[in-house]
Amino acid sequence: MACRISELVLDAADPDRLAAFWSEVLGYVELGREADGSIEIGPPDAGFGGPQPTLVLSPSSDARPGKLPLHIDVNATDRDQDDELERLLALGARPADVGQTGTEGWHVLADPEGNEFCLLRTRLQPL
Repeated sequence: MACRISELVLDAADPDRLAAFWSEVLGYVELGREADGSIEIGPPDAGFGGPQPTLVLSPSSDARPGKLPLHIDVNATDRDQDDELERLLALGARPADVGQTGTEGWHVLADPEGNEFCLLRTRLQPL
């Protein structure tokens, strides 16, 4: 028996804003809200427990101490990397410098709260 990742939890100063951003990036929908202000988003047809993990945006006023020890990688499913980069930037992502050389096959970006994530080159088949 093995485990699999069911959800990723990300602290957020503004859970609504990040839920909206990541929903657009991933094609997710809001699945629910908790009394503490947490918002769970996930695939519209599967929700929690499906083949993809959900994201929980949890309200936090704690200052982030620096670079996150974990980040999200995304791949386009219906366009090439350059077109997806344009789409992500239009949604509010911004380029992030984490020491890359510029010759990598991925783009390092930050979401509206500065959480780094990477847009990889390979196009994946949609689920």
